Amino acid sequence: MPANPTPLVNGEKANRREQIMAAAAELFAHHGFHGVGIDDIGAAVGISGPALYRHFRSKDAILGEMLNSISHYLLDGGTARASQRDEPGEVLEALVNFHVDFALAHPALITVQERNLANLTDSDRKQVRAMQRQYVEVWVRAISDAVPGIGERQARSAAHAVFGLINSTPYNRHLGDSELAEMLCRLALGALHAAM
Repeated sequence: MPANPTPLVNGEKANRREQIMAAAAELFAHHGFHGVGIDDIGAAVGISGPALYRHFRSKDAILGEMLNSISHYLLDGGTARASQRDEPGEVLEALVNFHVDFALAHPALITVQERNLANLTDSDRKQVRAMQRQYVEVWVRAISDAVPGIGERQARSAAHAVFGLINSTPYNRHLGDSELAEMLCRLALGALHAAM
């Protein structure tokens, strides 16, 4: 039975394209997009830089597919969790847990996503932004349903504030993952319920 998909890997074993994206994510997170060359990415997966062109036409294409994959993963995961529960508080808790799990499991992807939107081609940027907006709307609906009296603008602002809190995890490693996850979930839910 295939493993659950991750933002960059679908199925049990990563194929070469997925290995390249995972290695590139780590390199981009640590050295910045412009500080990493094709040869660096190739070396990280054990092939020559020019051999990467059999899998991706450019470094820009790697970044584009990576950020599109992350955005799809978050949107699909958030939508699934929102539709699996009837109780508004449970939906909100499921979304928070999902995003916290993602941030803790994939700090390099969080870092790349936050820092590299401007490095995307125009078409990739439009696709990524469209999916990000849809993901925010999943949260806006959940917050609106779970927090009595909150308006749409407040719910949207609260969602973005909570993303900032959760997405700070690459820079906050003072606690173990399970303790940090528990604290982040408490803080996020507390902040959302205090929004009104």
